[in-house]
Amino acid sequence: MRDDICTIPISEVFEKQDGCPLCRMYRTVEERILDYILGDAMMEPDVRLETNRLGFCGDHFEKMYRRRGRLQLALMLETHIKEVEKGIFAKKLFSNDWKKGKKAYDVIDSCFVCEKVEWGTSRMLDTVYRCYENEREFRELFNGQPMFCLSHYQQLMAGIEKRKMPRYGGEMAKHLTEITGEYAKSLSQDISKYCSMYDYRNNVEGADWGNSKDAVERTIAFLSEKDFTR
Repeated sequence: MRDDICTIPISEVFEKQDGCPLCRMYRTVEERILDYILGDAMMEPDVRLETNRLGFCGDHFEKMYRRRGRLQLALMLETHIKEVEKGIFAKKLFSNDWKKGKKAYDVIDSCFVCEKVEWGTSRMLDTVYRCYENEREFRELFNGQPMFCLSHYQQLMAGIEKRKMPRYGGEMAKHLTEITGEYAKSLSQDISKYCSMYDYRNNVEGADWGNSKDAVERTIAFLSEKDFTR
């Protein structure tokens, strides 16, 4: 697989067994896109045309704002806001207020970074299926993962159904379900333990919280892909 700003070697994602590998894959691709857009790409005419047209979602505006490169962000905002002003609010024949509102929705509903990340991760997912079907070492790596979040469990399962994996599709689904189910079971136990520790009979000095201290954060990450531990 060609290694570019959107893609990374699949083995790199799965070898670091820390949380959901697909969440890790998404974050890595997203970081590369943000580095790219706030770097030299910011001055590339074809890229600026796309960022002017698509803009960015609130989440990625925040992530760019918190990075170094305020001038790069300001330059992109300068041309994007001009595009918004001319494209939506300039007086045009047959353009009424309702149409302007629809155009505004199209702008806020699009994001250059989201689009590029989706493009990159979709191609990496194709490679995950292909590697599982054809490479024994990758199957072992995949089957040894500690967890998959619920969203990526569903996404992977849906992909198995759509793709032709005549030899190992069933095995992949089986292991994926076992891994995710076992992790969900452990989370259920840990969050119950966490809640019970607030009972006055348990909340004493030196009480054993076991693995439950970060149960809230881990459960949120499993259910929503939002990782508050990083």
